[in-house]
Amino acid sequence: MPNDIDRDAITSGAVQKASNYRWVICILLLVAMVVNYTHRQTFALLKDTVGPEQGWTEQTYADIVFWFQTAYAIGYVTFGGIIDRIGARAGYGIAFAIWTVAHTFTGFVGNAFQFMVARFALGIGESGAFPASLKAIAEWFPQKERALAVGIFNAGANIGAIVAPFAIPLITLSVVTVPIGDMTLTLEGLGWGWRACFFVTGIGSMVWLVAWWMMYRHPREHTKVNAAELAIIESDPADKGAKVPWLKIIGVKETWLFAIGKFLTDPIWWLWLFWLPDFLGKNHGLNLSSFGLPIIVIYLLSDFGSVAGGWLSSTLLKSGLTVNHARKLTLLICAVMVLPVFWLDGVKDLWTAVLIIGIATAAHQAFSANLYTLPTDTVPRNAVASVIGFGGMCGAIGGMLMSKNVGFILTTTGSYKTIFWLAGSAYIVALIIIHLISPKLERTTKLDGVVEAPKA
Repeated sequence: MPNDIDRDAITSGAVQKASNYRWVICILLLVAMVVNYTHRQTFALLKDTVGPEQGWTEQTYADIVFWFQTAYAIGYVTFGGIIDRIGARAGYGIAFAIWTVAHTFTGFVGNAFQFMVARFALGIGESGAFPASLKAIAEWFPQKERALAVGIFNAGANIGAIVAPFAIPLITLSVVTVPIGDMTLTLEGLGWGWRACFFVTGIGSMVWLVAWWMMYRHPREHTKVNAAELAIIESDPADKGAKVPWLKIIGVKETWLFAIGKFLTDPIWWLWLFWLPDFLGKNHGLNLSSFGLPIIVIYLLSDFGSVAGGWLSSTLLKSGLTVNHARKLTLLICAVMVLPVFWLDGVKDLWTAVLIIGIATAAHQAFSANLYTLPTDTVPRNAVASVIGFGGMCGAIGGMLMSKNVGFILTTTGSYKTIFWLAGSAYIVALIIIHLISPKLERTTKLDGVVEAPKA
């Protein structure tokens, strides 16, 4: 192997400094997540532009979102198993290509059914992003660094959600207005229409796929990784077994503590992602031309939360706390930060609402970064992507139910009040269930030595 560790050389001081290439991989994962969420957010931002043109109702929009999440649920659990078998490099490459082509071709669609088909294909591809990213993190980072690495790449979701509200109005409209206090800043846009948004952001993002294929390898196969860094990466005890069968994976409680956490909290992120522009329009009178800055501020706060959540958990671990206490204390802090959402529907001031939402989304991202580390803490590496995939499927199912309910509630009441009560309570409930399932958050031994039977 090109990177066999010379431990005597390391001990004697011949290798003075680790190469730190693992953080380059982390940045690659972050950029992919930026692309992922730019593509995902494009449709939500164009809802009030495309909807009237197509004659949609609130339920029509909810149905299109529903089919994206259906595909996401199917693809998440499918890609998890595929990535465990073919690896992060090929798995992420395939997923990225599928979702980018689907996003680009959305510019050609002409009715609600075609939108559903295009978003379904997008959901299939995008579902591979997190299982592949977590597989890569498990390969490239020791346990003590994983929460921070997850927090960094997960921040790409918020960066993408910032890029989209900045870029989409400028591509679509000839004039964009930005409210800043009592002032309004007017910007000249391209005026190319909504279809161009899918073409421009889709074709341009293919650069990442080339970079990923050229730059990603397993640490032991990578010429940029020296012996000292490899020693850091492989500092955790080696896992036993390979290719864990599905029935074994879903039969351990460690899979379910992650899956239930995702089922309860993912729908809240979907809520912000797909209905935040609508809420700002209905409650605060904003539109495609003007809601860019508030959305950008919200997701800037989310970025901080994503990195801070990973940093806090990793810092608590380094200070001597157990994995159990470090992860759960961080989750508890995040859950408490979401609670002001209970009163959001009654807030009349735009920037107070933005602050409440921004803190809630930051808390979600911090919660999510730590939730995603739980499988890497509790199951063998060879089962991580499959567990992530199963949990992601459960999260997408929760999102499907949320979409249908949001469409129904808005159609019948026209108010977000009930929706925000659900959003405010989800994280506390999730943490309680996680603790009840695994009071000590210990690594399971039930999957050690389990090997999938060879195919005939």
